[in-house]
This record gives sequence, C-alpha cells and structure tokens, in this order.
Amino acid sequence: MNFNNQNVLITGGASGIGKIMGEMALQKGAARVIIWDINEANIDATIKSHSAYGKACGYKVDVSNYDCVKNSYELVKKECGNVDILIQCAGIVTSNKTFDKNSVAEIDRTMSINAVAPMYVAHVMLPDMIARDHGHICNIASAAGTLSNPKMSIYAASKWAVIGWSDSVRIELYRAKSKVHFTTVTPYYINTGMFDGVSSWLFPILDPVKTSKKIIRAIEKNKDFKGIPFGFHFTRFWQGLLPTKVFDFVFGDICGIYHTMDHFTGRK
Repeated sequence: MNFNNQNVLITGGASGIGKIMGEMALQKGAARVIIWDINEANIDATIKSHSAYGKACGYKVDVSNYDCVKNSYELVKKECGNVDILIQCAGIVTSNKTFDKNSVAEIDRTMSINAVAPMYVAHVMLPDMIARDHGHICNIASAAGTLSNPKMSIYAASKWAVIGWSDSVRIELYRAKSKVHFTTVTPYYINTGMFDGVSSWLFPILDPVKTSKKIIRAIEKNKDFKGIPFGFHFTRFWQGLLPTKVFDFVFGDICGIYHTMDHFTGRK
C-alpha cells in the first residue's frame, strides 16, 4: 500500500507512535492524516505540528463507544472523503496489579479500548473499503498477545484478542480475493511513556521512531504479520517446543520476562 495521495486515519494519533506515524505518512505524500483521539489538547498540538508536512485534521472520539465511532466516521467521510489506510494505535494499560486485585471497571475499560474498540472502528470502515476494493487496516497489538506475562493479565488478554480477530479477518479477505489488506503488529515494550518503569534486559525497550518506521514499511509491503523485534519470534518457537515449567524458568525467570512489570509506573 502506497501512502502517496491516501487518506490515513490513526486512532490514538495524538501521542506516542500514532503521532509519529502520522508525521511519517505525510512525509510519504499522504493526502491527509485524520487523527482520532480522546485528548483534545493533544489533538490540537498534533494538528499544528503535522501542518508543517501536509494536511491534518482531528476529531475527539471515544473509540470504545460504537455510536461515537459510527457518527465520527460519517463526519470524516463528509469532511475528508474516504479512509484509505486505518492504523489502530489507541490503547491503555492500567496497572501492574495481579488479576485478583484488578477492579471490574479496570477489566471493562481495558478490554473495551484495547480489544473491542478496534473491532468497532474496523466494523464501520471495512465495508466501504471492500466495496471500493481498496484499503489497508493495520492493528497494533502487542508481544504481550503472544506471550503470557504476570502483572499484566488483562492487558495481555486484550492483545491476544486483537491478534486472533485481526488475523482471522485477514484470512477472510484473502479467501474473498479482496484487495483490502490487514496487517497485525506485535511490538515489544515501546519507550513512549505508556510503559514507564518497565525493565528488560533480554529484549531492549523499543525506540518509538524506529518502531514507527518498521510499522509503516510493513503497511507499504502489505505484510500480514509483523513482530518487533524480529528476535521475539524465537520465544514463540521455544514456547511451543519446551515444557511449560522449563519455558517459565528459562524465559520467565532467568531471562527476566516475567519480572518486566515489577516496577511499572506507567504514564503520569
């Protein structure tokens, strides 16, 4: 998928890698970047910074509210035209508490924003893409959706859900011989502030700019699945090969993956 002269909509596009990828899309010749975010101050600041590279507009959208998503999309079509590329970055992590200490509100909020919201957004936009036989949807999941991790069980659950849903729709589109593409991305922790306090020595915390470039390239190449970093794929191999207790001991304790969230503080 070539970004040139395409309308690009990014959820969570006013901060983190969403903001970075918006700028990159404009640098690659996107006709317009459309920002969906919940933070109006961040939207205004992002539009101002993006204007140096091209056209940008923003909408305050609660992606976990289907009516809000549907109405906002109708407004986007009226004011900006068709959405050609959708990048779904909106997401949250609430704490590093064990599951039993999470509230029902935290469960509902995490699942609704991280897992249900991407389905809502795709549900209103995908039919138009299919009708035009043109479009690309990129869903930012997480490495936590491929590898269980203590103290982030609800976040992991939400990302496992995104991966299963996203890749299933990819297969549906392929079998229908559609030219609409789905890309599922599973990055490790990214240094955007969302996971402040996380410690990791086996896999380094990812640089947001470099990670954004890799995601943009994955969209351009119509990649089905993109794990970042590539080395993380090997953990999935060993996960399938080793007995659970051995895997937990080697990767969880010796390599420290199961302790990455011990000192999590998150974005203030």
